[in-house]
Formats: sequence, C-alpha cells, structure tokens
Amino acid sequence: MLDVRDLHVEFRTRDGVARAVNGVNYTVDAGETLAVLGESGSGKSVTAQTVMGILDMPPGRITGGEILFKGQDLLKMREDERRKIRGAGMAMIFQDALSSLNPVLSVGDQLGEMFIVHQGLSRKDAKARAVELMDRVRIPAAKERVGQYPHQFSGGMRQRIMIAMALSLEPDLIIADEPTTALDVTVQAQVMDLLAELQRELDMGLILITHDLGVVADVADKIAVMYAGRIVETAPVHDIYRAPAHPYTKGLLESIPRLDQKGKELYAIKGLPPNLMHIPPGCAFNPRCPMAQDVCRTDVPPLYEVNEQRGSACHFWEAAIHG
Repeated sequence: MLDVRDLHVEFRTRDGVARAVNGVNYTVDAGETLAVLGESGSGKSVTAQTVMGILDMPPGRITGGEILFKGQDLLKMREDERRKIRGAGMAMIFQDALSSLNPVLSVGDQLGEMFIVHQGLSRKDAKARAVELMDRVRIPAAKERVGQYPHQFSGGMRQRIMIAMALSLEPDLIIADEPTTALDVTVQAQVMDLLAELQRELDMGLILITHDLGVVADVADKIAVMYAGRIVETAPVHDIYRAPAHPYTKGLLESIPRLDQKGKELYAIKGLPPNLMHIPPGCAFNPRCPMAQDVCRTDVPPLYEVNEQRGSACHFWEAAIHG
C-alpha cells in the first residue's frame, strides 16, 4: 500500500544544511503495523510528515526519492490532489493532542469538520457523526460531551479524540507519531489496545513512530530502526527482540528497564546523536559504537541482507547478531 523509496529531506538554515532524512526505504501493507524506532532527532517524524505532505517547505526540502501510495507517486501530485488523499486515504495522529486540537472550537466541531469538507454533510449530520466517532473510541457520555472543549478532557481522552479524528473517513493508512508519549502507563496500554482493535476492524496499515521499544512489542509486525536519518536495521518484531543485528538496536534494547535487574545501573548508549549538519564520515553511529573499527570511520555501510526479511546497516552485523 505504501512504498517509500530512497527518500532524502534536508533543512537549509543560516548555520548550514541539516540532512534530516538520508535515503529511507520502507513498505507498509494493508493490515500491517510498522514501528519506526530511534532517538529524538533521528528523522522519524520528518519522514512521516513528508509522507503525509505536511512538511514545512521551506525550510524543508525534498531532494530525492519516491513515496508510492497505492502505486501513485505522492511527490508528483498537485497539492489539491494530495489534499484529497489526506484524511480519506491516509491520516496522522500527533503526539501532543492538546497543541494539535484547536482550543477555541468544541471537539464536536473539529470532528465534524472532516465530514463537512470531505463529504458535504450538514452541520447537524456532521455533529451526529462526531458523536458516533466519540462512542467508537469509547469516550463516555459522548452525546453530552460533544460540545465541550479540548481543555475539558483528560490527556488520554484527548488522545482518543485525535484517534477519532484520524479514523473519521476510515483511511487505508494511519501514521501515529508517538501517540502515547505524554500518557501514564495504564492509559498508554488502553490507547494502544484501542488502535490495534480499530486497525483490525478496518484492515488499515499503521506506522507507529516511537522511541519506546516496550510499546511496540505486542502491536508491531515489523520494525525499522532509524539513526541520523537512515534506517540502520529492519526486521520482523520478534527477531529484533531476540537477536538485534545492529549495535545501535542492541543499545536501545539494553537500555530498557528490566525486572530481573533490580538494583543494577541502567545501561545507556554513550554520547549523543550527531549534529545533522555534521554527520560523521562512514557509519554515523561509529563515535558511539563499542564495535567500531577503522572501516566504520570511512565507509558508509549499506543495508546488508541478513535474510529475506531482515537488513542491517552494519559492517559487522554477524558479530552483532551473535554477540
């Protein structure tokens, strides 16, 4: 359904050119969940915004690649054509619901606007559909609350409203950009369960952007790990948890708190992600990598084929997977 090919995005600033996305490739099928993992600044959200067609240009600039949605290259479409796909074909759930929702419009008005603009419904009919959507995402007393404003809802309920908005036109693909970041653990689980249930019901593709490996273990089919604007590992979800084939993925997994290591110091990847205006030569992870050798400082590793379903951008992926 979605095929992103060799996508490059950069930002031109006064200080120089920041290369935010450097040749990203991934695919999503109907009913499939792809989790995109990585630290802040790795290019996850910029890739998603480019796919959705909501990247601010300027300062952003797409310098190469293709984004095929059902066989059509979105980057070659006119803006009015892409606008028809947004909402009906693909939709996005943003990470901060409070800043994403309009504070001076009721949630009913914001949900109903999709039906007015895309389907030409009257305000009365659009409001009725808004109530149905709120019921669908399990917001209690939807009929009474449809006229309330975003600040009158809890963080978890606001996130459900964002999910309802994304689902309003039953799109084929949903991009969820860190949808549980600001929520407590129990509400996180409820929101993820709701997303998974609705995805199965509608047979949607789902791209889940997160830095939390604990969130994706039960919901993702496959994982793409990003670092410095590149995908450094891609694999079915259980393969990555069982035996990561890249030192960065291994570091992310080891930094997850574990019940069987109570009282021990929590592992952290040393150093910081690189400045995207000055990405190191060779493998971008080499200054932080415990396995780095001379070749890592000079040669950019391709995405080596580990097997038919796995790839790793590490010169020493075999040592990483067995180590």
